[in-house]
Amino acid sequence: MEGKSRSETTTLKVGDIAPDFTLKAGKEEWRLKDHRDKTNVALAFVPYAFSSVCSAQLPAYEAELERFKDFDTAVVSISMDSTYSLNAWRKQMNTTFPLLSDFYPQGKVVDMYGVRHPLGMSNRALIVIDKKGIIRYIEVLNNPEDMPDNLTEQSNWRTGLGGCTI
Repeated sequence: MEGKSRSETTTLKVGDIAPDFTLKAGKEEWRLKDHRDKTNVALAFVPYAFSSVCSAQLPAYEAELERFKDFDTAVVSISMDSTYSLNAWRKQMNTTFPLLSDFYPQGKVVDMYGVRHPLGMSNRALIVIDKKGIIRYIEVLNNPEDMPDNLTEQSNWRTGLGGCTI
């Protein structure tokens, strides 16, 4: 029987170099390469803005931002929703970290990272990238209705960053 999640995507595995990308967060552009040699990055891929699981998941990350910062890790969310939808959702949830829109071209980053669900949206996934741009942790949930484990309580993603200056 297949487990709750898997530790690689259809295109990437731990140890691979993370593909660079630029996405919009509101009117601002967010670039992965801008974090190289500066911070680790946790990419939280979510299926839909305003869905019940996503609307619980992102505030949970918001509540733990200080713990992420203790590990010199920036958190961003990626979905295939429009910037307009994500801005409204961000305001509703009172989140401060970037909600990145992979709306156009639809799902380009979702596909680069190999996390497109067979139904067309993004899988719920978490990918942690170290300061050198190396993927150190992957969790792709098999069911988009499942909630990921409390990330900051898990040691396996932090262990992957152990070789980095954090």
